Amino acid sequence: PECRQCPNCTSGRTNLCLSIRDTRDKGVMPDGTSRFSVGRTGIHHFMGTSTFSNFTVLPEIALAKIRKDAPFDKVCFLGCGVPTGVGAALYSVTIRPGDNVVVFGLGGIGLNVLQGARMAGAGMIIGVDINPAREQMARRLGLTHFINAKVAGKSVVEQIKDLTHGGADFAFEAVGNIDVMRQALDSCRLGWGTCVVIGLEPGGMEMSVRPVDVRYGKRLIGSYFGGMKGRSQIPRLVDWYMEGKILVDEFIENVSPVEDINASIDGMNRGASIRSVVVF
Repeated sequence: PECRQCPNCTSGRTNLCLSIRDTRDKGVMPDGTSRFSVGRTGIHHFMGTSTFSNFTVLPEIALAKIRKDAPFDKVCFLGCGVPTGVGAALYSVTIRPGDNVVVFGLGGIGLNVLQGARMAGAGMIIGVDINPAREQMARRLGLTHFINAKVAGKSVVEQIKDLTHGGADFAFEAVGNIDVMRQALDSCRLGWGTCVVIGLEPGGMEMSVRPVDVRYGKRLIGSYFGGMKGRSQIPRLVDWYMEGKILVDEFIENVSPVEDINASIDGMNRGASIRSVVVF
């Protein structure tokens, strides 16, 4: 949502609108009720919106009007994956031309970080993943170097420091694993290297940080929805797609009816596909 009136919205410093956060996180509308049910059983809204229905009710401040010629079966991916990744590289940090960037996890989010880093003019763009099949797609999006985290030899952090001669200017974690988050921080350059945590970790887990890393100038920040504002910036992202400035179609490797949704989700969990579109 983007109410444009709460302290966070008016600050110009964040995309985290506070207006309806409490009820949204409880799965209901701002008035505390749900608009969905099966018989007499209420059903919660996901993230204040809900999907898999042809019609829905949601708060006005969570609506973004997009151009009419944009195909829904493609721009649906702009509801999370693309803005979270592209936005993290373009809005959460300031990548200068020639900066070295490393992305941990080349799924739907991480691959889009590559797009954003390329658009920002990054020099060396390193991708780290355990699935070598992701390298080919990643290179189309701007990847210059690929590290297979499963291959024995030097540690991932050592390989990154060797490639960048000391550490990355920016390291993005797009896995949701606290051990990988630690690797991302360790791979940053002393003095100014910034680790950006995007991945969603299991609840209750904690990441360890050595104070000396902070004293020596490393930065650790988070990025939610790529720092993008839903109402004012997502329509611009749709324009970029329609104008060919960002890739979207290439991420969608499977289109299926809603009856096959479980198989589609299983395919993404196994790494067999990047994203699936369910048509209903």
